Amino acid sequence: MAARHQSAGVCSMSVNKRELPKGWRSVKLGDVANYINGRAFKPEDWVKSGLPIIRIENLTSENAPFNFYDLPVEERYYVQDGDLLISWSASLDAFIWQRGKAILNQHIFKVEEDTSIVTRRFLYHVARFVMTSIRAQVHGATMQHITKGKFEAIEIPLPPLPEQKRIVAILDEKLAAVERARAAAQAQLEAAQALPAAYLRQVFESEDAKGWPKKRLGDTADLLPAKSIALAGDTRVQAITTACLTEAGFDPNGIKPGIMWATDAAECAVSRGEVLIARSNTEELVGRVSVFPGYPKDVVASDLTIRIWPNGEYFSSDFLSAYLSYLYLTGFWRTRAGGASSSMKKITRSHILNLDVPIPSQNLQADLIKQLNVKMGTVRKLKSELATQTEVVDAMPVAILRQAFAGEL
Repeated sequence: MAARHQSAGVCSMSVNKRELPKGWRSVKLGDVANYINGRAFKPEDWVKSGLPIIRIENLTSENAPFNFYDLPVEERYYVQDGDLLISWSASLDAFIWQRGKAILNQHIFKVEEDTSIVTRRFLYHVARFVMTSIRAQVHGATMQHITKGKFEAIEIPLPPLPEQKRIVAILDEKLAAVERARAAAQAQLEAAQALPAAYLRQVFESEDAKGWPKKRLGDTADLLPAKSIALAGDTRVQAITTACLTEAGFDPNGIKPGIMWATDAAECAVSRGEVLIARSNTEELVGRVSVFPGYPKDVVASDLTIRIWPNGEYFSSDFLSAYLSYLYLTGFWRTRAGGASSSMKKITRSHILNLDVPIPSQNLQADLIKQLNVKMGTVRKLKSELATQTEVVDAMPVAILRQAFAGEL
């Protein structure tokens, strides 16, 4: 399916001309700066060393690798520390470059402002706010961008230079505080995300656990059929995807419509108590596991999952799921899952059948699961609270910028 392109229409800031504070005026972005497009590079142009080529990925992530170019280019394509860059495609944002001399690619503007009427920091903050509005307009597009002409036609409020500098000082201080709050929330979220693995380690790496008998999973459980979603089947189905499988439990939001042949769909209908493992996924997600709770009804499992029906004589579905989650969260599958692709890894049915699974007494299993459920419930609540906190923090920059450009700072 071809990528759907969407170009943003011309937007203006949410402050009209008659609402501008005294001394301010409305101007177009094209009136205050030149916007220089980078140049196109083909993969065959890349070399192992030279000047880095700035791609959008290099603006949005410090960990994104660079491609390099070692031939001279026109002076306008060079970027230095402190340059204002605007991604007019994909991320749609503004950045101050701080990673040394580099070369601009074609999806980014380098901005040369008219210093007699606008400061770079003020224009940077204006561009960030403008791009927030544009991103909202093109939300959902596969490939989102704004043309140079439409970008230059966007109207912005422009205060006198002394007022710009005053506003920038306040913005820099407030946005730095927001960034600190975001970093703190992210650190708390990462700590919360580490708790399930810690709780499972307490159970399965305890001194008591070392004495539990073990049995091969293939001798204590059955693997049930799972068929692929068809391109031309005769039956519409609601299919469980690996997005349904989380440490917090089964997530029905991951269910997707699909098509199967009727005979396959009948074989793949999932029942309450089945343990489901992500058979194929990225290295970080392969092996994720959940117990199917019995709802929603009439769902099927595709061949991207492995379905396990445990023999209740040995362990419960919840205990088996907890042990398999322990393996997943502690990195067991990262070195064992196979596959030629570096991005997609696979677990085989043989991997599962040959696992040695600990089998404590049924009473102990029930007690351990009860304790884990309480702890995991606390984690879910904490993560939900932190997600709400993060949403609040993420909304702050736009609100602060809106205040600034309405003359309310």
